[in-house]
Amino acid sequence: MPEVLFKVDLTKPMEEQDLPGHNRWHPDIPAVAAVNPGAMFRIECKDWTDGQIQNNDDPSDIRDVNLKRVHVLSGPIWVNGAEPGDLLVVDILDIGALQGAEWGFAGIFARENGGGFLTEHYPEAAKSIWDFHGIYTTSRHIPGVRFAGITHPGLIGVAPSHELLAKWNKRERELVATDPHRVPELATLPDPTSTVLGSLTGAEYERIAAEGARTVPPRENGGNCDIKNLSRGSRIYFPVFVKGAKLSMGDIHFSQGDGEISFCGGIEMAGFIDLHVDIIKGGMAKYGIVNNPVFKPGPVEPHYSEFLVFEGISVDEFSGKQHYLDAHLAYRRACLNAIEYLKTLGYTGEQAYMLLSTAPVEGRISGIVDIPNACCTLAIPTAIFDRDITPK
Repeated sequence: MPEVLFKVDLTKPMEEQDLPGHNRWHPDIPAVAAVNPGAMFRIECKDWTDGQIQNNDDPSDIRDVNLKRVHVLSGPIWVNGAEPGDLLVVDILDIGALQGAEWGFAGIFARENGGGFLTEHYPEAAKSIWDFHGIYTTSRHIPGVRFAGITHPGLIGVAPSHELLAKWNKRERELVATDPHRVPELATLPDPTSTVLGSLTGAEYERIAAEGARTVPPRENGGNCDIKNLSRGSRIYFPVFVKGAKLSMGDIHFSQGDGEISFCGGIEMAGFIDLHVDIIKGGMAKYGIVNNPVFKPGPVEPHYSEFLVFEGISVDEFSGKQHYLDAHLAYRRACLNAIEYLKTLGYTGEQAYMLLSTAPVEGRISGIVDIPNACCTLAIPTAIFDRDITPK
């Protein structure tokens, strides 16, 4: 087993760990460990909510979750020799559940506390607990399904520079200002509430807590991309913005559907990640990888070959209004069409919503040029069900 650089105690909140992690992005959060290029090591992670969700049948913890706490991340890890302009190469060697914590959760956030992709249709909180059986998972809350997970870190990224952090905060404040009272909010702006910043205290803690970017969205540094295929064997090329790169990670998912549509939508879990790191000097300019990371998927994923595929187009389901090549709307319609079908099989809308968010469904932009409609598709692997679900 590789050396464990970051270990977690699941009975303690992140700030009480032997090495506290963090839940904001800022270049001045101190590294917890340093590694050389070529190193292999293990990082343990808490679930993204810092243990707020319990293995029971009561969804009130999903309803009342403190989203200002998320995401609790393990790190930062300093990579010796990494400098701005380099590429940090990160290989995911292995990933899995911590011993004694072989379960995960998914949920629907209440509209007034997080919401989700279909929050106008499903505004109330719901929860599903998933038990792990090796590579497979089942849920007592969504019966009749069993599938292999494609386990991955929902969030992995490097620290931003001061200049990049200022750019993030400026553009996201401008977005929120266009509709400051929207529910859910248009973006999560810096907020010192429930902040964890490693070992920092005093005035430095207060400064960084006020400036640090929330970890909710993906950005130029990687971050919360929720890419289900970023699993075992994947290689990621991160642009480096600060000395040491300062790599952090968390939000491990046992499984997830494309889009993670319910927001608390992958099967969230505590777990470990085994990594290998290296550096390509001057790689950002050499390969043009300057705006966002690039990754090469690994060879390990569930092999499902038969799907039932649902289409959606750019027409609003409430008003019937035609929109122009709106892929967001088209994917929403594909998801809603799939949910309506699953309801005919006996599932509630909430169960179907969570299933599409957790199972290895495949989302696609199938057409983006045929005016006025974009066409998006959502493909459900039929073998995950314990019966034939095709129309007869």
